[in-house]
Amino acid sequence: MSGVSGRVLVVDDNKVIRQLIRVNLELEGFEVVTAADGAECLDVVHRVRPDVVTLDVVMPRLDGIRTAERLRADPRTSHLPVAIISACGEHEVAGGAASGVDAFLAKPFEPAELVRVVRQLMHRERRERPEAAGPDGGEEPAAVDGRPDPRRDPRRAGSSTTPR
Repeated sequence: MSGVSGRVLVVDDNKVIRQLIRVNLELEGFEVVTAADGAECLDVVHRVRPDVVTLDVVMPRLDGIRTAERLRADPRTSHLPVAIISACGEHEVAGGAASGVDAFLAKPFEPAELVRVVRQLMHRERRERPEAAGPDGGEEPAAVDGRPDPRRDPRRAGSSTTPR
């Protein structure tokens, strides 16, 4: 793959995690911009214009769930694919789903799985512009950490994961 695959805004308060995500995505051709918390994310998202946003949940000033809610509430960012990358517990998954998060990836994560999730969201964003969204709006979060999402129809529970 030549050139840049797309721009990702990585939001995590842990500098080491931000760097880990950045390196793994840059090695796959993505351009990566980082922010240390949700408040910084909201400050830079309009200037950076990312194709995908990844959010940690527990962060100072503005956590990932509230950040996702604000991104969804703003017409300029409501279409942006958002992935939670966190030590996802039941509370985070439920809060993320209610906030319109598109995917979840549990820490610790495999780098290949991170890249797969970002690519999946990037392709979805390019196919489903806000004005072209179908009747379901694509708002149901994907179970991307290998665990079926109990909120989803059991017949589709494994449809968003691929075997390794």
